[in-house]
Amino acid sequence: MTEIIFDDIGSFPLPDDVSKDWIMNKFAEGKDDDELSALLKNAFRMKIDAGVQVPTYPQYQDMNEQFLSVIRDPENCDDPFKVKQDAARIMELESIEPVAKAYMEETGDKLDIRVCVTGPLELYLKEFGGTEYVDILNIFGESMDNFVKNSLSNAKNFNIRTVSIDEPSIGINPQVMFDDDQLITAMDKACHSAKKNGCDVEIHLHSPLHYTLATQAENISVIGVESAATPSYLELIDRKVLEDSDSFLRVGVARTDIFNLVATLNEKYNTNVWKETQHFPEIINEMETPAVISKRLANAYSMFDERIKYAGPDCGIGSWPSQEIAAQLLRNTAEGIADFKKGI
Repeated sequence: MTEIIFDDIGSFPLPDDVSKDWIMNKFAEGKDDDELSALLKNAFRMKIDAGVQVPTYPQYQDMNEQFLSVIRDPENCDDPFKVKQDAARIMELESIEPVAKAYMEETGDKLDIRVCVTGPLELYLKEFGGTEYVDILNIFGESMDNFVKNSLSNAKNFNIRTVSIDEPSIGINPQVMFDDDQLITAMDKACHSAKKNGCDVEIHLHSPLHYTLATQAENISVIGVESAATPSYLELIDRKVLEDSDSFLRVGVARTDIFNLVATLNEKYNTNVWKETQHFPEIINEMETPAVISKRLANAYSMFDERIKYAGPDCGIGSWPSQEIAAQLLRNTAEGIADFKKGI
Protein backbone atom coordinates (compact mmCIF):
# COMPACT_ATOMS: atom_id res chain seq x y z
CA MET A 1 0.00 0.00 0.00
CA THR A 2 1.21 3.50 -0.86
CA GLU A 3 1.89 5.46 2.32
CA ILE A 4 -0.26 8.56 2.71
CA ILE A 5 2.03 11.36 3.87
CA PHE A 6 0.87 14.38 5.86
CA ASP A 7 2.28 17.63 4.46
CA ASP A 8 1.19 21.27 4.60
CA ILE A 9 1.03 24.02 2.00
CA GLY A 10 3.15 26.66 3.74
CA SER A 11 1.69 29.88 5.04
CA PHE A 12 1.20 30.23 8.80
CA PRO A 13 -0.11 33.02 11.06
CA LEU A 14 2.25 35.59 12.51
CA PRO A 15 2.64 35.87 16.27
CA ASP A 16 0.10 38.27 17.82
CA ASP A 17 2.76 40.94 18.46
CA VAL A 18 4.20 40.95 14.92
CA SER A 19 2.70 43.01 12.08
CA LYS A 20 2.74 42.20 8.38
CA ASP A 21 4.52 45.48 7.71
CA TRP A 22 7.30 44.52 10.13
CA ILE A 23 7.97 41.18 8.51
CA MET A 24 7.71 42.57 4.98
CA ASN A 25 10.31 45.19 5.84
CA LYS A 26 12.58 42.50 7.25
CA PHE A 27 12.35 40.46 4.07
CA ALA A 28 12.83 43.58 1.94
CA GLU A 29 16.15 44.24 3.66
CA GLY A 30 17.32 40.98 2.13
CA LYS A 31 19.84 40.07 4.79
CA ASP A 32 20.14 37.66 7.68
CA ASP A 33 18.26 38.97 10.70
CA ASP A 34 18.17 37.32 14.12
CA GLU A 35 14.60 38.40 14.93
CA LEU A 36 13.23 37.22 11.58
CA SER A 37 15.16 33.97 11.82
CA ALA A 38 13.81 33.28 15.32
CA LEU A 39 10.24 33.92 14.16
CA LEU A 40 10.61 31.51 11.23
CA LYS A 41 12.24 28.83 13.36
CA ASN A 42 9.52 29.04 16.03
CA ALA A 43 6.71 28.75 13.48
CA PHE A 44 8.43 25.85 11.76
CA ARG A 45 8.92 24.04 15.05
CA MET A 46 5.18 24.40 15.71
CA LYS A 47 4.47 22.55 12.47
CA ILE A 48 6.82 19.72 13.39
CA ASP A 49 5.39 19.47 16.91
CA ALA A 50 1.88 19.33 15.41
CA GLY A 51 2.83 16.16 13.54
CA VAL A 52 3.34 17.38 9.97
CA GLN A 53 5.50 14.70 8.36
CA VAL A 54 6.76 16.80 5.44
CA PRO A 55 6.40 20.43 6.53
CA THR A 56 6.88 23.46 4.33
CA TYR A 57 8.94 26.28 5.83
CA PRO A 58 6.63 29.09 7.06
CA GLN A 59 5.69 31.31 4.12
CA TYR A 60 5.13 34.95 5.01
CA GLN A 61 6.04 36.65 1.73
CA ASP A 62 3.84 37.38 -1.27
CA MET A 63 4.10 34.30 -3.48
CA ASN A 64 5.02 36.37 -6.54
CA GLU A 65 7.21 39.08 -5.07
CA GLN A 66 9.25 36.55 -3.11
CA PHE A 67 10.75 35.46 -6.43
CA LEU A 68 10.16 38.43 -8.73
CA SER A 69 12.02 40.78 -6.37
CA VAL A 70 15.10 38.62 -6.95
CA ILE A 71 14.53 38.07 -10.66
CA ARG A 72 13.98 41.77 -11.42
CA ASP A 73 17.40 42.75 -10.04
CA PRO A 74 19.89 42.80 -12.98
CA GLU A 75 22.73 41.95 -10.63
CA ASN A 76 21.05 38.63 -9.88
CA CYS A 77 20.61 37.65 -13.52
CA ASP A 78 22.75 36.44 -16.40
CA ASP A 79 20.08 37.56 -18.88
CA PRO A 80 16.75 39.36 -18.38
CA PHE A 81 14.56 37.25 -16.02
CA LYS A 82 17.16 34.43 -15.93
CA VAL A 83 18.31 34.38 -12.31
CA LYS A 84 21.74 33.06 -11.40
CA GLN A 85 21.71 29.92 -9.29
CA ASP A 86 23.74 31.46 -6.46
CA ALA A 87 21.32 34.41 -6.27
CA ALA A 88 18.23 32.16 -6.26
CA ARG A 89 17.91 31.96 -2.47
CA ILE A 90 14.84 31.00 -0.46
CA MET A 91 15.51 32.81 2.80
CA GLU A 92 12.91 30.90 4.78
CA LEU A 93 14.45 27.56 3.83
CA GLU A 94 17.88 28.71 4.97
CA SER A 95 16.45 29.96 8.27
CA ILE A 96 15.05 26.59 9.31
CA GLU A 97 18.39 24.75 9.03
CA PRO A 98 19.04 25.01 12.83
CA VAL A 99 15.61 23.52 13.59
CA ALA A 100 16.29 20.66 11.20
CA LYS A 101 19.70 20.11 12.80
CA ALA A 102 18.13 19.96 16.27
CA TYR A 103 15.51 17.52 14.97
CA MET A 104 18.24 15.28 13.56
CA GLU A 105 20.13 15.37 16.85
CA GLU A 106 16.93 14.52 18.78
CA THR A 107 15.68 11.72 16.53
CA GLY A 108 18.70 10.50 14.59
CA ASP A 109 16.80 11.08 11.33
CA LYS A 110 16.92 13.85 8.79
CA LEU A 111 13.68 15.77 8.47
CA ASP A 112 11.84 15.63 5.15
CA ILE A 113 10.94 19.10 3.83
CA ARG A 114 8.53 20.41 1.23
CA VAL A 115 9.75 23.32 -0.90
CA CYS A 116 7.17 25.51 -2.62
CA VAL A 117 8.00 27.74 -5.58
CA THR A 118 5.64 29.91 -7.61
CA GLY A 119 5.05 28.48 -11.07
CA PRO A 120 6.26 30.13 -14.28
CA LEU A 121 2.75 30.93 -15.51
CA GLU A 122 1.81 32.68 -12.25
CA LEU A 123 4.98 34.80 -12.35
CA TYR A 124 4.46 35.59 -16.02
CA LEU A 125 0.88 36.75 -15.49
CA LYS A 126 1.97 38.95 -12.61
CA GLU A 127 4.67 40.59 -14.70
CA PHE A 128 3.15 40.64 -18.20
CA GLY A 129 -0.60 40.06 -17.91
CA GLY A 130 -2.33 39.01 -21.10
CA THR A 131 0.56 39.46 -23.54
CA GLU A 132 2.15 36.38 -25.09
CA TYR A 133 5.91 35.89 -24.97
CA VAL A 134 6.48 32.16 -24.74
CA ASP A 135 10.26 32.57 -24.60
CA ILE A 136 9.93 34.61 -21.38
CA LEU A 137 7.51 32.03 -19.94
CA ASN A 138 10.22 29.41 -20.45
CA ILE A 139 12.87 31.65 -18.90
CA PHE A 140 10.69 31.96 -15.80
CA GLY A 141 10.58 28.17 -15.74
CA GLU A 142 14.38 27.99 -15.91
CA SER A 143 14.71 30.60 -13.16
CA MET A 144 12.41 28.69 -10.84
CA ASP A 145 14.47 25.59 -11.50
CA ASN A 146 17.51 27.54 -10.30
CA PHE A 147 15.72 28.31 -7.02
CA VAL A 148 15.08 24.59 -6.61
CA LYS A 149 18.63 23.68 -7.66
CA ASN A 150 20.09 26.15 -5.14
CA SER A 151 17.88 24.73 -2.40
CA LEU A 152 18.90 21.17 -3.18
CA SER A 153 22.60 21.93 -3.27
CA ASN A 154 22.59 23.87 0.01
CA ALA A 155 20.39 21.57 2.12
CA LYS A 156 22.57 20.19 4.90
CA ASN A 157 20.44 19.00 7.80
CA PHE A 158 17.27 17.97 5.98
CA ASN A 159 16.06 16.15 2.89
CA ILE A 160 13.97 17.96 0.30
CA ARG A 161 11.36 15.28 -0.32
CA THR A 162 8.74 17.30 -2.17
CA VAL A 163 8.93 20.29 -4.49
CA SER A 164 5.61 21.98 -5.24
CA ILE A 165 4.92 24.28 -8.18
CA ASP A 166 2.17 26.73 -7.21
CA GLU A 167 -0.05 27.54 -10.22
CA PRO A 168 -3.40 28.87 -8.92
CA SER A 169 -4.34 30.60 -12.19
CA ILE A 170 -4.64 27.39 -14.20
CA GLY A 171 -8.35 26.67 -14.55
CA ILE A 172 -9.36 30.01 -13.01
CA ASN A 173 -7.69 32.99 -14.69
CA PRO A 174 -9.17 33.90 -18.10
CA GLN A 175 -5.93 35.75 -19.00
CA VAL A 176 -4.09 32.49 -19.66
CA MET A 177 -3.23 32.66 -23.34
CA PHE A 178 -0.64 29.92 -23.80
CA ASP A 179 -1.59 26.56 -25.26
CA ASP A 180 -1.28 23.34 -23.30
CA ASP A 181 2.04 22.27 -24.79
CA GLN A 182 3.62 25.63 -23.96
CA LEU A 183 2.44 25.46 -20.35
CA ILE A 184 3.63 21.86 -19.96
CA THR A 185 7.07 22.74 -21.33
CA ALA A 186 7.49 25.69 -18.95
CA MET A 187 6.32 23.70 -15.93
CA ASP A 188 8.67 20.84 -16.79
CA LYS A 189 11.55 23.30 -16.94
CA ALA A 190 10.63 24.64 -13.49
CA CYS A 191 10.93 21.23 -11.84
CA HIS A 192 13.64 19.57 -13.91
CA SER A 193 16.20 19.52 -11.08
CA ALA A 194 13.63 18.34 -8.53
CA LYS A 195 12.73 15.30 -10.63
CA LYS A 196 16.38 14.64 -11.48
CA ASN A 197 17.22 14.55 -7.76
CA GLY A 198 14.45 12.10 -6.91
CA CYS A 199 11.97 14.52 -5.31
CA ASP A 200 8.23 14.11 -5.56
CA VAL A 201 7.08 16.99 -7.74
CA GLU A 202 3.64 18.36 -6.95
CA ILE A 203 1.53 21.00 -8.64
CA HIS A 204 -0.74 22.98 -6.36
CA LEU A 205 -3.90 23.98 -8.23
CA HIS A 206 -6.82 25.97 -6.86
CA SER A 207 -9.08 24.37 -9.48
CA PRO A 208 -8.66 20.85 -10.93
CA LEU A 209 -10.38 21.70 -14.23
CA HIS A 210 -7.15 21.33 -16.20
CA TYR A 211 -5.40 18.78 -14.02
CA THR A 212 -4.54 16.71 -17.11
CA LEU A 213 -1.86 19.29 -17.94
CA ALA A 214 0.05 17.97 -14.95
CA THR A 215 -0.46 14.34 -15.94
CA GLN A 216 1.09 15.14 -19.32
CA ALA A 217 4.11 16.87 -17.80
CA GLU A 218 7.15 14.59 -17.66
CA ASN A 219 8.44 15.94 -14.34
CA ILE A 220 5.21 16.33 -12.31
CA SER A 221 3.88 13.30 -10.45
CA VAL A 222 1.51 14.65 -7.76
CA ILE A 223 -1.60 16.79 -8.30
CA GLY A 224 -2.90 18.82 -5.38
CA VAL A 225 -6.69 19.07 -5.05
CA GLU A 226 -8.41 21.40 -2.55
CA SER A 227 -11.08 18.83 -1.83
CA ALA A 228 -11.92 19.54 1.82
CA ALA A 229 -13.87 22.72 1.13
CA THR A 230 -15.07 21.47 -2.27
CA PRO A 231 -15.45 17.66 -2.24
CA SER A 232 -16.95 17.74 -5.75
CA TYR A 233 -13.48 18.58 -7.10
CA LEU A 234 -12.59 14.91 -6.69
CA GLU A 235 -15.34 14.01 -9.15
CA LEU A 236 -13.46 15.92 -11.85
CA ILE A 237 -10.48 13.59 -11.55
CA ASP A 238 -10.42 10.43 -13.67
CA ARG A 239 -8.63 7.64 -11.83
CA LYS A 240 -7.72 5.93 -15.10
CA VAL A 241 -5.95 9.10 -16.29
CA LEU A 242 -3.90 9.02 -13.08
CA GLU A 243 -3.07 5.34 -13.55
CA ASP A 244 -2.15 5.68 -17.21
CA SER A 245 0.22 8.57 -16.47
CA ASP A 246 1.45 7.09 -13.15
CA SER A 247 0.31 10.23 -11.36
CA PHE A 248 -0.81 10.61 -7.74
CA LEU A 249 -2.99 12.98 -5.72
CA ARG A 250 -2.43 15.25 -2.78
CA VAL A 251 -5.91 15.57 -1.31
CA GLY A 252 -7.09 18.37 0.93
CA VAL A 253 -8.71 16.86 4.04
CA ALA A 254 -8.89 19.94 6.30
CA ARG A 255 -10.61 23.16 5.32
CA THR A 256 -8.52 26.32 5.32
CA ASP A 257 -11.10 28.77 3.94
CA ILE A 258 -11.23 30.61 7.25
CA PHE A 259 -13.50 33.41 6.06
CA ASN A 260 -16.22 30.94 5.05
CA LEU A 261 -15.80 29.03 8.31
CA VAL A 262 -16.12 32.27 10.26
CA ALA A 263 -19.17 33.27 8.21
CA THR A 264 -20.87 30.09 9.43
CA LEU A 265 -20.16 31.11 13.03
CA ASN A 266 -21.28 34.69 12.37
CA GLU A 267 -24.64 33.38 11.19
CA LYS A 268 -24.91 30.94 14.07
CA TYR A 269 -24.23 33.55 16.77
CA ASN A 270 -25.47 36.63 14.90
CA THR A 271 -22.21 38.42 15.58
CA ASN A 272 -18.80 39.26 14.10
CA VAL A 273 -16.51 36.48 15.28
CA TRP A 274 -13.45 38.46 14.23
CA LYS A 275 -14.38 40.78 17.10
CA GLU A 276 -16.13 38.26 19.37
CA THR A 277 -13.09 35.98 19.26
CA GLN A 278 -14.23 33.59 21.99
CA HIS A 279 -16.06 31.63 19.28
CA PHE A 280 -12.93 30.88 17.20
CA PRO A 281 -12.05 27.61 19.01
CA GLU A 282 -15.31 26.12 17.77
CA ILE A 283 -13.69 25.84 14.34
CA ILE A 284 -11.16 23.30 15.54
CA ASN A 285 -13.19 21.81 18.40
CA GLU A 286 -16.47 21.18 16.57
CA MET A 287 -16.05 21.85 12.83
CA GLU A 288 -12.60 20.71 11.65
CA THR A 289 -12.25 17.79 14.06
CA PRO A 290 -10.09 14.68 13.60
CA ALA A 291 -13.25 12.63 12.97
CA VAL A 292 -14.39 14.97 10.17
CA ILE A 293 -10.92 14.98 8.64
CA SER A 294 -10.64 11.19 8.81
CA LYS A 295 -14.03 10.84 7.12
CA ARG A 296 -12.95 13.12 4.25
CA LEU A 297 -9.82 11.05 3.69
CA ALA A 298 -11.87 7.86 3.76
CA ASN A 299 -14.14 9.29 1.06
CA ALA A 300 -11.19 10.24 -1.14
CA TYR A 301 -9.57 6.86 -0.55
CA SER A 302 -12.76 5.06 -1.60
CA MET A 303 -12.38 6.78 -4.97
CA PHE A 304 -8.62 6.69 -5.53
CA ASP A 305 -7.05 4.45 -2.82
CA GLU A 306 -3.34 3.99 -3.66
CA ARG A 307 -3.35 6.92 -6.07
CA ILE A 308 -3.37 9.18 -2.97
CA LYS A 309 0.19 9.94 -1.87
CA TYR A 310 -0.19 13.09 0.26
CA ALA A 311 -2.94 14.58 2.42
CA GLY A 312 -3.20 17.73 4.49
CA PRO A 313 -4.95 21.10 4.71
CA ASP A 314 -6.42 22.45 1.50
CA CYS A 315 -4.18 25.51 1.32
CA GLY A 316 -2.10 27.78 3.53
CA ILE A 317 -3.33 28.91 6.95
CA GLY A 318 -1.66 32.30 7.12
CA SER A 319 -5.02 34.08 7.44
CA TRP A 320 -6.09 32.09 10.49
CA PRO A 321 -6.65 34.10 13.67
CA SER A 322 -3.69 32.82 15.70
CA GLN A 323 -0.73 30.49 15.61
CA GLU A 324 -2.30 28.37 18.35
CA ILE A 325 -5.54 27.72 16.45
CA ALA A 326 -3.63 27.07 13.23
CA ALA A 327 -1.34 24.61 15.01
CA GLN A 328 -4.40 22.84 16.45
CA LEU A 329 -5.80 22.43 12.95
CA LEU A 330 -2.53 20.72 12.01
CA ARG A 331 -2.73 18.48 15.10
CA ASN A 332 -6.33 17.58 14.23
CA THR A 333 -5.20 16.75 10.70
CA ALA A 334 -2.39 14.54 11.98
CA GLU A 335 -4.82 12.71 14.27
CA GLY A 336 -7.47 12.37 11.57
CA ILE A 337 -4.99 10.91 9.05
CA ALA A 338 -3.59 8.53 11.70
CA ASP A 339 -7.10 7.37 12.65
CA PHE A 340 -7.92 6.70 9.01
CA LYS A 341 -4.75 4.64 8.54
CA LYS A 342 -5.64 2.48 11.54
CA GLY A 343 -8.91 1.55 9.89
CA ILE A 344 -7.53 0.45 6.54
